[in-house]
Formats: sequence, C-alpha cells, structure tokens
Amino acid sequence: MGESHQVHIFFFPFMASGHMIPMIEMAKLFAIRGCKSTLIATPHDKPTFLKSITKTKDAGFDIDVVTVTLPLKEVGLPEDSDNMNKITTEEIRKQFYRAIRMLDQQLERLIEKLAPNCLVSDMFLPWTTEIAAKWGIPRLVFHGSSAFSSAGAGCVRIYEPHKKVSHDSEPFIIPNFPGEITMSRMQLPDFYREETEFTKFFNEVKESEKRSFGVVMNSFYELEPAYADHYRTFLGRRSWFVGPLSLCNKESEDKAHRGNQASIDQHECLKWLDSRQPNSVIYICFGSMANFNASQLHEIVVGLEASGQQFIWVVKKDPNVEEGKEEWLPDGYESRIRNKGLIIRGWAPQVLILDHEAIGGFVTHCGWNSTLEAITAGVPMVTWPVAAEQFFNEKFVTQVLKVGVSIGVKQWVRLFGDSVKSERVEDAVKRVLVSEEAEEMRRRAKALAEMARGAVEEGGSSWSDLGALLQELGQLRLAHIKKI
Repeated sequence: MGESHQVHIFFFPFMASGHMIPMIEMAKLFAIRGCKSTLIATPHDKPTFLKSITKTKDAGFDIDVVTVTLPLKEVGLPEDSDNMNKITTEEIRKQFYRAIRMLDQQLERLIEKLAPNCLVSDMFLPWTTEIAAKWGIPRLVFHGSSAFSSAGAGCVRIYEPHKKVSHDSEPFIIPNFPGEITMSRMQLPDFYREETEFTKFFNEVKESEKRSFGVVMNSFYELEPAYADHYRTFLGRRSWFVGPLSLCNKESEDKAHRGNQASIDQHECLKWLDSRQPNSVIYICFGSMANFNASQLHEIVVGLEASGQQFIWVVKKDPNVEEGKEEWLPDGYESRIRNKGLIIRGWAPQVLILDHEAIGGFVTHCGWNSTLEAITAGVPMVTWPVAAEQFFNEKFVTQVLKVGVSIGVKQWVRLFGDSVKSERVEDAVKRVLVSEEAEEMRRRAKALAEMARGAVEEGGSSWSDLGALLQELGQLRLAHIKKI
C-alpha cells in the first residue's frame, strides 16, 4: 500500500496489561496488512510498547508509539499509579478513571498534529467517540472480550432476569440468548445487581458504543458463530472478528516479549518443560488483576501437592516479602517439589508456556486473553472466575465449547478471589489432566486450536474480516479527501 493510499490508525488502549497487550498486537497486525499504526502509551509504558513492536518495525512496517501523560497529581494519586494493575482500592480506581478522562485535550492535540483516519480505542474510553466525531474520523471500539460475553451481558441488561429471581443463588436462563445458558445473580458484576457509580459509567460505555463506527473483537467467527450473529443482529452492532491476536507473534522471542519483563528466563522455563512428558503439566495463572489472600494461596499449595501432578504456578510477587518466606508457603515446600513443580513470582511468558506440548491443562481466572490463548494452544481449562465478565467466559468454556471444568466458585468479587478448598483444587487438576473426560476435552481443544490458526491465515475468516474493514476505512479516507 503506497504512502498516499495508506490508512493511518490510532490505537488507544486502556492502561491495564490485559487491555494493552491485545491492542499492541492489533496495531502490529494492522501494520502488517499495510496500515500506518500509531499506538498511544504513557511515558511509563512506552518502553514496553516499543520493545513489543521492535521486530515489526525492523521488518519495515509502519508502526510507532506516541505518549500522553496521566494527570495523576491533579486527581490526588502518586506518580507511580499509572496502570490499572496497581489499583488496590475502590477510591483509587475512581481517581484513576478521572485521570484517564482528563486525557481528552492531549488526544485532540495528537489528532490535530498527526491526522489519523481512524481511532481504535478501548471500550473503557467512551469519551473518545465524541472526540473522533469532532475531528470527522470513525471510532472503532476495541472489545477485549468475546461475542458470547458481550451479547450475553447485553441480554441480561435488556431483560433483567436477575431481578425476577427470589435469591442470589437461584439460577436463571439468559433470555433470548442461544444455548439456554444459566447464571445466578451472584455471578453478575455488582453494578448489574445494584446502582453504583460504575453502573453510570458502564451505561456511558454502552451508549458511546452505539454511536461508534463499530466494534473490533479479539475472537474468530468459527469459535462462536451463533453468538457473533446474535451480537450483530439482535444487538445491532457492526463488528469485525480479527483474532486470535496473539497469533501475530510467530516466533518464540515475540511470544516471550509480550507485556512486562518476564520474571523467569524463557530458556530456563522451556528447558524445565522440555524434560516433561506431553500433557503432563498443569499451568496455573490468574492474570494481572486478581488477588488471593495468604489462606487461599495455601489451599492451592496443598491441593497441588495432593494432586500428585506436575505444575507451573504463577504467583503475584509481594515486594515486601523475601522469596520463599511467604506465609502461605510451607517450610521447605519448594525444595520438596523441585522435580514436580515450578513457582514463578511475577510475570510469565504465558503464550510460550501454553504452546508447549508438556502443558495439559490451565487453571485460569477466565480473563478473555487467557481463555483465548488456551483455546489457541489447544489446552483444556479449569475455570476459576473472579470479576469482570469472567463468569460469562466460564459458561462459554464449560457449557458451549466443553473444553473445561469449573472449580465451583459462585460469587463475583471485584479484586479478591472467592474461597476454594484444597480438595476442590486437587479434584479439578486431576479431572483436566488425567481423568477419562480429559482426553475428550483435549481432543475438542486441539480441534479449536486448528480452527484458530486457520482463521488468521490468508483467506481465513479473521483475515477476510480485517481485509473488509481496512477496505471500508480506505474508502472512507478517500471520500474524506475528496470533500476537502
């Protein structure tokens, strides 16, 4: 695509790892398909963004990073509170959202200076719809979730079935939604159950989405055809399915450099996995936002050891506690399980680990990135949802795709995971790794992984959806030029 015909797109993620990683991958994918991609980052995140796009840039594709600075002092936050992953209380979260809302003028100055033809921004930046309209460019919403959860949540919002049950744990079927999916009030976000400040914000998100040009999904049509259709027809959203975005990372090095600096050397990690049999290791990771207290971590420790299975477990690093001295860790545990398990404190190269043939199962919080990465790697899951839309994703994995088993949590919580006893951890790990049903789940998971890879190859559904979107954006750009 020549310079004069090149579509220039801004990519503006929400400042949280789970939102930034897929947005960076989308910018790379669009650049590889001939666009000029400009990512918007904070000065703190810029080095991570630049590292993630180095190979794409070096290969001659047009991709770069510009910065906006969060006005943290103005909202009373310390200077290091520049990422949602550092948020610890409800009050800080509100201040953080206020700081992000105050980026409007910086965004306008960037649009004026660099003249993009389109803005792709995170669903949690609803105010960007007005700015895009003011500058006469389309805004595409980036949904970091599936059509299943987006359409399911939409039906719950419209029909309010949770208001028609007599108690919190009574199940209801999501009305006018394929597949007779049951939920309970306890599994819905708190802002669905009662009016909160976040309810107003979420309504704003949905209203701005209706006024946007459309929605870009990190999913692929074959994974959820009934729900993709439902989202497009019943909810009336124009949408393009361009995932799995993680597949734009072809080489081990690219997979290792997604997100933050890994807390373990990728070669050390792979060497440990290379010495294991296929499908013999369970991988445990709860993403960058979920927290578990010491007693829950101890239950996981006991359950893993009792299962007798090999494992890699990613635990959030506590900067105030010396490694190996955590209160949830029994004395001598790590030396005792040295041949059985590996504990990684901090950030792990997740896609690299999931792609390894030794991994036979994944205990996950059901964040959509992790869920889709497991699907793409053909790995069955133990589902342990915590917050956001994760209970919807659990239903999709266990009831629709049938590639996972539920650990049995019942309660949506914002930051701290629901309590699960060690026996349930032990049982779920065995079910997904060594039971009779494990083989069947693995077979289904491998078939989905094949579909995922086919979707992003030339002529595949995601390849074609992206091509159709780029063609439309190109035509809009030319029409705009003619008007001028």
